[in-house]
Amino acid sequence: MSDHVDVVLAQWARQRPDLDTTPMAVLGRLARLARLVEARQQATFARHDLDAPSFDVLATLRRSDPPHELTAGQLASASMITSGAVTQRLDRLEAKGLVSRRRGDVDTRTVLVTLTAAGRSAVEAALPDHLDTGRRVLAPLADRDVERLAHLLRDLLAEHETS
Repeated sequence: MSDHVDVVLAQWARQRPDLDTTPMAVLGRLARLARLVEARQQATFARHDLDAPSFDVLATLRRSDPPHELTAGQLASASMITSGAVTQRLDRLEAKGLVSRRRGDVDTRTVLVTLTAAGRSAVEAALPDHLDTGRRVLAPLADRDVERLAHLLRDLLAEHETS
């Protein structure tokens, strides 16, 4: 079975046979797969009136210990959105009644974000669909290959996140 990346690699092999295109073989496929997965996840979240960054904030709060409350800074570092996007995202989620914000008791400069009952319901409804989307993406691989891929990607990511 071949894919678009194979076509690109074959073209480079004809034009520049002196170059090792192995990085392109891996990174090109990761980039194309990331776009495909993102589109499928967006469709999944849209069915729940969410988007990926909103789901990520809600999921980050949900997986934190009760009362499912974090500072805006903790949310930024624990979620997969930038700190600059946190305020904008929180404004939207608060307007929908999915989170609430309040000033800290000890340090009033601190903003505490709490998952509301509606937010908990939203993330609980979306999570199984999100996991099913992931399972469908990974379905062509055997379970042992999924585990191996997860370990390889963790090692690669860990190396680059610490450098």
